[in-house]
Amino acid sequence: MATVTRTETDRPGTDRRRTPRPRADALRNRERIVAAAREMFVESGPEVPLDEIARRAGVGNATLYRHFPDRNELIHHVVVSVMARTTDQARAATDEEADAFDALRRFVHAAADERIGALCPMLADGFDKDHPELLAERERLEEAIGGLMARARQCGRLRDDVAVGDLLVALSQLTRPLPGNACMNFDQFVHRHLQLFLDGLEAPARSVLPGSPATFEDLRRES
Repeated sequence: MATVTRTETDRPGTDRRRTPRPRADALRNRERIVAAAREMFVESGPEVPLDEIARRAGVGNATLYRHFPDRNELIHHVVVSVMARTTDQARAATDEEADAFDALRRFVHAAADERIGALCPMLADGFDKDHPELLAERERLEEAIGGLMARARQCGRLRDDVAVGDLLVALSQLTRPLPGNACMNFDQFVHRHLQLFLDGLEAPARSVLPGSPATFEDLRRES
């Protein structure tokens, strides 16, 4: 008589209703959609037609809507993705640069290439700023940038009267797309102006800044 071998899901007490793991091609499609959306949100703003995003990603409309049922869901994942990539840039700079201010400089230019300023127009009505995933990613980002700045401050290279919020405000302003066709070549000057900003961060300070350092908490407060 043949012996019947039970699989894990056939054994008594095993829950058969496991959530299936996404297929590799489905994950690739999702990543392509998020990447295309990020590019097009930077180029044209968060109201760009979703059909155009699907076309840029090389997928059908049905595939896009299967992963992201509405615009807010897609925007959420783009914001989280940009924050995660920016955090990774901060950690890589910390790990790979021996000089603390060189690490900060490398991070600032890398964060500019992520175009984190383009996130600002996306954080409008309907965007859940208190989503647990977003809050967790924000905490990782704050910790990573704060660590970079603390290291540069401890070795005497970073002025004492600046905080994480000051850095993020500058990055946001210098990487946010400007309205109007007259500013289409704006991108070529971003890294030039970031270098001017970084020169202003170095110690010893050449002037006294008005007000108090901007923290991450200051940026979270409602205006």
